[in-house]
Amino acid sequence: MMKRTIFAAAAASAVALSLAACGSSTPAANGGSSSGGAATNAAPVNVKMMIGGIDKQIYLPYKLAEQLGLYKKYGVDMELSTETEGGVGAEDAMASGQVDMAGAWYIHTFDFQSKGKNVIDIVQLSGAPGERVMCNPNAGVHSGADFKGKKMGVTDLGSGTDSLTQFIAAKAGLKKSDYTTVKAGAGATAIAAIKTGAADCVMTTQPTVVAMQNQGIAQSAIDLASTDGATKAVGGNWPAASVIANADWVKSHEDAVQKVVNALVETMHWINTHSAQEIADKLPADYTQNKNIKKEDYVKALEQDKTQFLPDGIMPAGGPKTIGAMENLLGMDTSKIALGGTFTNKYALEANKTLGLTPTTTPAGSDG
Repeated sequence: MMKRTIFAAAAASAVALSLAACGSSTPAANGGSSSGGAATNAAPVNVKMMIGGIDKQIYLPYKLAEQLGLYKKYGVDMELSTETEGGVGAEDAMASGQVDMAGAWYIHTFDFQSKGKNVIDIVQLSGAPGERVMCNPNAGVHSGADFKGKKMGVTDLGSGTDSLTQFIAAKAGLKKSDYTTVKAGAGATAIAAIKTGAADCVMTTQPTVVAMQNQGIAQSAIDLASTDGATKAVGGNWPAASVIANADWVKSHEDAVQKVVNALVETMHWINTHSAQEIADKLPADYTQNKNIKKEDYVKALEQDKTQFLPDGIMPAGGPKTIGAMENLLGMDTSKIALGGTFTNKYALEANKTLGLTPTTTPAGSDG
């Protein structure tokens, strides 16, 4: 899903200064006012964003915004792309300048900043990973403690699902040597890993979850797909899907950033006020049905896990602290990372104001 290859750059001590600079009123490099504002007749700004698996249900807001015409509404000529198996990860493509933004998990801001790369989260789309640990019914796995002696499938070694698996195991008192981690991929490859016995469990998302359930090959052992489930499993809000970008690029393109965030916040409100069926009807057909699932399965899955999506794009209180605690437990030195320097609610708050909405998510402060 998301690889942890990090491109070293500016010193981590510059994090707080760079984020503060993001709040300046410097006009965007690509023209227009710094406010982002409402829909405009000005020439559209061009933005490239790569998603960590654009057809995964956990990442549906990015494409849905396009399907609803919201990027265009706010004057953005958006070029969406997706990372592919064996290709460069979305967050690494952003860090190397191949794209401007990445639709990826918030945790990557910690990964980058620990290596001196000032990457920040500019809008938060979900408050839970949207994952489930799906296990062979005969594996006897019901908690992190049961990972012992098992083959645990993750999207890729070093991915976000790998870190989450390690975290759940560590919270249960296990060492990494107590179980085996295997690359299982997503979708059809994750299904095959369970069928062939290459993995006893895999951490995966919808609609793969419902496909496994329909085939009777796996059952949900740990729920990370809902906010309540994630809080129970990892001890607090676990902000996942987001838009991350280099802080320097954000500083010099504030107009474009605000317009993109406007489009995505309006999308999150649309998700919150529409049914799973209505959402699925707006997505491309090949997103909601394939050889493993029918559209009704996709809708059922979305009904189950729709609460992972935040209605207002705001980083939830306690979220950064939960991620920071996880990274510490897994061995990352976070002493030089300021939690408030890994994200900003500035653009989401402005977007809600533009839409005339009152955010319902309690926002994280500078201390997370």
